[in-house]
Amino acid sequence: MEGRDIEPSAGIIDSQTVKTTEKAGVKGYDAGKKINGCKRHILVDTMGLILMVVVHTASIQDRDGAKLVFDKIDHLFPKLDLIWADAGYAGSLVDWVKYFIGCGLEIIKRCVACRRRHRTDGFKVLPRRWVVERTLASLGRYRRLSKDYEYYPINL
Repeated sequence: MEGRDIEPSAGIIDSQTVKTTEKAGVKGYDAGKKINGCKRHILVDTMGLILMVVVHTASIQDRDGAKLVFDKIDHLFPKLDLIWADAGYAGSLVDWVKYFIGCGLEIIKRCVACRRRHRTDGFKVLPRRWVVERTLASLGRYRRLSKDYEYYPINL
């Protein structure tokens, strides 16, 4: 695998809110995206390969949903030293990950020019974040994953 160690030492986490069908079991309202549905949290390695997925209601904040992911990876990836995330994961989660998981959580923020309200310089690629965004985009291209159809989701 490109001369890399089999065990990942770094990862990127992000979430995606997906609409659910009227018969789906897990539902919630994501106020930020104004979507009724569920939220998928994924952790990928630096190549975009999925390490962990957790599906929950969309009403759970990203910081709380990330804890569900980190609880599942605690002993699965012992060499994991660093995880990158967007600004939605900032705050007390950084210290929580360091204390309970034993790895660093680095928040990748948008550049100052991108944060200005009416500034439209186009799309800016953020380091490391594009990897997880590419994985989420590829999941959304499949009809079966474009919406959540599951009535009884099972987390393994």
